[in-house]
Amino acid sequence: MPPTHQAYDCVVLGAGPAGCTAAALIAQAGFSSLLVDRDSLPREHVGESLMPETYWVFEKLGVLEQLNQSRFAKKVGVQFVNNTGKESQPFFFRNHDPHPSSETWHVERAEFDQLLFNNARAKGAECLDQTRALDVLTDGERVTGVRLQSGGQPINVDARVVVDCTGQQSLLANKFGLKQVNPNLRKASIWRHYRGADRDESGGGVKTIISHTRDKQAWFWYIPLSGDIVSVGVVADNDYLLKGRGKPEQVFQEELLKCDGVRQRVEGAEPLDDLRVAKEFSYSTDRPAGDGWVLAGDAWGFIDPVYSSGVYFAMKSADMAADCVIDALRHDDPSAARLGAWNDEFSAGTKWVRKLVHAFYSGEFRVGKFAKEHPEHMGALTNLLIGRMFHPDVPKLFDDLDPWLERMSAQSADDSDEDEPADGLPAIA
Repeated sequence: MPPTHQAYDCVVLGAGPAGCTAAALIAQAGFSSLLVDRDSLPREHVGESLMPETYWVFEKLGVLEQLNQSRFAKKVGVQFVNNTGKESQPFFFRNHDPHPSSETWHVERAEFDQLLFNNARAKGAECLDQTRALDVLTDGERVTGVRLQSGGQPINVDARVVVDCTGQQSLLANKFGLKQVNPNLRKASIWRHYRGADRDESGGGVKTIISHTRDKQAWFWYIPLSGDIVSVGVVADNDYLLKGRGKPEQVFQEELLKCDGVRQRVEGAEPLDDLRVAKEFSYSTDRPAGDGWVLAGDAWGFIDPVYSSGVYFAMKSADMAADCVIDALRHDDPSAARLGAWNDEFSAGTKWVRKLVHAFYSGEFRVGKFAKEHPEHMGALTNLLIGRMFHPDVPKLFDDLDPWLERMSAQSADDSDEDEPADGLPAIA
């Protein structure tokens, strides 16, 4: 079905969590909004574990009641398993803050994305799937609309603002040459789902489990979903995981045999026939906006799946970008300055998560050991794991963590305490 109008205040490209968030908020503010996606919805997607701080975007969108009544598995914490198979104590988010925002969900993305898509429509956005964005329309350097195709002949649709939420497709970032792959995080992942795998619901819900392989060349996620399904994925350097090692199925099984923390949990479970691969997914963009256009979600950038920040970053960036779009439309000034005004604050927050990701991959970051030496930073670290990246105490964490990691890399860690949890916090091996 083609769009019902030839012009909109805003066209949002991509109906993932970012696009649905932006379209809903802009339409809710009273502006005509068109949301399009090239695929048929619902569709499966990786990124099933949410960060607790996503709660506040859900509240703004008005979907908390639907989520609370959904079948999605309640996520109450995280647990880490080191390369020897030693498990940390479960790390429950509510112990840091008992507010409902400290617990979240593991979601089936097809159902979750459809919920957000339907919500954008309910808020007044026109929402179309199976509609491909072929290109953007321009007047000089200003973007003035999009060229769409939905089954028939391509049509031009004018827009005062175009919001690119096309994910890793990154339509505008690729068109304008803004995308930069992070050379230090050229990772790849292989993942699938299992039925009947181990399911620990002690503590009132499920936990994300992060487990290293014995040789520390890779790590696995283990995400219990609803309906006795578990998402299991392996992440490692792209060259190590995908080059010269045979088919992805074979590589996945080889790495699984080296990961006791996950292998034991899926023993006897049924692997589903849905193996998928993604590679070199860590990237950034040179600028967030231009005249008549703005990026949000994975089209703006993606760091790494290790701390489950992807959906939160997508929705939070879209929330902040939508505020700027609304401001620009109200002032009839869809300039790069107004549309990109959200970026400095957001980038300042995501910088700390990026640094924590690099700490994880350094091989030297052990929370238990760090906590013994710097217990004053555990609140800030917890804030980052929950998603409170804008908290004023977070930058102070790295004043001590950065030199501590350098010291750890320069000396051999004592085997007697390198994996010891402190005060119920996880030890990251």
